[in-house]
Amino acid sequence: MAVEAEREIAELLERVRAGDQPALAELFARHRDKLRRMVQLRLDHRLAGRVSPSDVLQEAYIDALKRIEHYFEKPDQPFFGWLRLIVGQRLVDVHREHLAQKRDVGQEVSIDRGATTADSACLAACLLGAGSSPSHAAARTESFVRLEEALNSMDSLDREVLALRHFEELSNAETAALLGVQPAAASKRYVRALARLKQILETIPGFGG
Repeated sequence: MAVEAEREIAELLERVRAGDQPALAELFARHRDKLRRMVQLRLDHRLAGRVSPSDVLQEAYIDALKRIEHYFEKPDQPFFGWLRLIVGQRLVDVHREHLAQKRDVGQEVSIDRGATTADSACLAACLLGAGSSPSHAAARTESFVRLEEALNSMDSLDREVLALRHFEELSNAETAALLGVQPAAASKRYVRALARLKQILETIPGFGG
């Protein structure tokens, strides 16, 4: 099945190269669920109600249309990885547009790099909100602050592996490819990150056993 999917994607890419715009729409649609999970996780919780994942994906698709020739300059790169970069840049732009005037020193990294590295605040919001962003009031609770600080203490690559595997639901092979590491190394880091997450949650009210 995986081989068949790869063949279909290769055929669609050939159609895109020939100028077939609907083929790009079909490729984007094939990856939409994964890209949506990426945006849901990494979109700053302060934008809840103002910017939706669908808004981000719609703009990212337009970006992909404009930049598709750049993909064919390096066609051996995984197409999903290229799409993910396009979506990530759109997220960076959204964060800068909406939060640039509201950031403080402690928020600067999360705004400018939140789409390329797993942001502790977004992970905390996802954990506390059971998949949805918490309200502004909940974001100020002691549990949110403690969870964010604890997640921030994790090794950044372990945190990123956790985000990709656990929250974005990517495969180990996809995670390894995105991070430029061997699959065995990605798998080892994921096991370690899950164990660390369990330790963290046990210290947070409402999560501990």
